[in-house]
Amino acid sequence: MRHLLDFQGWSRTEVESLLDTARVMREVLERPIKKVPALQGFTVATVFFEPSTRTRISFELAARRMSADVVSFAAQTSSLQKGESYKDTLLTLEAMGVDAYVIRADSAGVPHQATRWVKGAVINGGDGRRAHPTQALLDLLTVQEAKGRLDGLKVAIIGDIAHSRVARSDI
Repeated sequence: MRHLLDFQGWSRTEVESLLDTARVMREVLERPIKKVPALQGFTVATVFFEPSTRTRISFELAARRMSADVVSFAAQTSSLQKGESYKDTLLTLEAMGVDAYVIRADSAGVPHQATRWVKGAVINGGDGRRAHPTQALLDLLTVQEAKGRLDGLKVAIIGDIAHSRVARSDI
């Protein structure tokens, strides 16, 4: 898959392969030098149209640990404040040679729309109330490691699931 927007169209094998890769990357974090050349020569932009701490920093650290160059975009200090559109912002980054975009938006569907505007890979870091697939992957990995399996489990999601993009992605 080129983009990670949600899990529609993903097979179980594809999800398990991604979880296997996450385990390998965790082993990298246990080394004295926490870096691999997997994304050397690539530029990753964290494009956060809404505030975030954990998701943005997690992606920036991960990209750096895979040797990518990282561009951090924050809406509060950008030309969005002067009326620039999301599309114009992404096209500006595209013109600067960005290879992959981690997008967080307050409106549902922005990462999907971005795939029509930019050539690089798009990762949904949370869009409106719709989805947060990367957090769902982390939750899935945590459950799998805690229980040793995924098959046959009953999982309760507690909280305001009607408004939670994470719960929606978990489900």
